[in-house]
Amino acid sequence: LHTPMCFFLLSLSLLDLGSISTTVPKAMANSLWDTRAISYAGCAAQLFLFVFLMAAEFCLLTIMAYDRYVAICKPLRYGTLLGSRACVHMAAAAWGTGFLYALLHTANTFSLPLCNGNAVDQFFCDIPHILKLSCAHSCLRDVGVLVVSILVTFTCFVFIVLSYVQIFRAVLRIPSEQGRHKALSTCLPPLAVASLFLSTTMFAHLKPPSISSPPQDLVVAVLYAVVPPAVNPLIYSLRSME
Repeated sequence: LHTPMCFFLLSLSLLDLGSISTTVPKAMANSLWDTRAISYAGCAAQLFLFVFLMAAEFCLLTIMAYDRYVAICKPLRYGTLLGSRACVHMAAAAWGTGFLYALLHTANTFSLPLCNGNAVDQFFCDIPHILKLSCAHSCLRDVGVLVVSILVTFTCFVFIVLSYVQIFRAVLRIPSEQGRHKALSTCLPPLAVASLFLSTTMFAHLKPPSISSPPQDLVVAVLYAVVPPAVNPLIYSLRSME
């Protein structure tokens, strides 16, 4: 844990473990007991923890992209730019951003009166499905939350893409074909997982209600809630060791 990459992998594994433990065990228990019940407080806690952990993870993926950029493009300055104190501060910033982001969404979602029943058509308490139960919407507040969400996700995604573009440019200058292949195989899977997470999340939250269907919503939710935490340990541990 004295190297930045391993420190960030530890933080990522904790976030993955927390996010998948927030939704899957409850869904499995409900399936075994043939019930779909969850308390109001439990639903709010589940939504807050899920959004908090997933937002913090996306911020951490952005930091890890920067870590790889410095390691490949500025190797002589790696120890200076990513010292132990800088790593702790960046990880704390990722967790703090996730906490504030989740607090904003949870407060906005559960401040609305729910008058269209109490059945969430999903295997966990997800924001779009809870908002379907609301009969009161504030356009100004919804726009504000949407702007904050797009700003955070778009900023992180652009930073990740720019980091990997610089990495690919550096990799293509490697004279050895085997070296280029190894570097690309290490960089492409993390970028694919981050893209899958962001694209499915934005599709789930921004798609028109007219094209929504329960099977489609379930598949999309699994793609951003279950798949990334499940495959991240394989990609970021085994591939990074290579």
